[in-house]
Amino acid sequence: MVEATDFRDAMSLLSSAVSVVTTAGVADRHGFTASAVCSVTDTPPTLLVCMNQSSRSHGYFSENKILTVNVLGAQHQHISNVFASKMSSEERFEYGEWTTLETGAPVLNDALVSFDCEIEQVQAVGTHDIFICRIVAIQYNSNDKSLVYFNRSYHHVGRVLEQVEMV
Repeated sequence: MVEATDFRDAMSLLSSAVSVVTTAGVADRHGFTASAVCSVTDTPPTLLVCMNQSSRSHGYFSENKILTVNVLGAQHQHISNVFASKMSSEERFEYGEWTTLETGAPVLNDALVSFDCEIEQVQAVGTHDIFICRIVAIQYNSNDKSLVYFNRSYHHVGRVLEQVEMV
């Protein structure tokens, strides 16, 4: 049998994009930092977000039934830390510039990409819920470096364009 600590240690070696997942609605506005986000299918465009059922975030998303996955660029490490902190929901949104798309969930203006979604299904697995989310709008930005989490620390990945001098 695999122990939980062995599993967590092994999973720390799986590089993950860092996102701030947000919601708004009857349960108010909230957001948290996540690395457990994954594409599901492109027909219809769908992604999943995993969330611990005991987290303080869980109720907001369950009640609002919408979310936006804001994929963070290399410059957003501070935003990631804020949304992983014990700050109140409103204090968290004082960092960064926010707007909305189709669902009304908060969208980080300069996120690498934001996926605005409606939660269509929830599947319980052990201590977590898997939110299956239909994407209703996407916002891109021109950032070319992503913030990733690997081996319990942040890293930047992406393409650096070299300027070539034309003669």
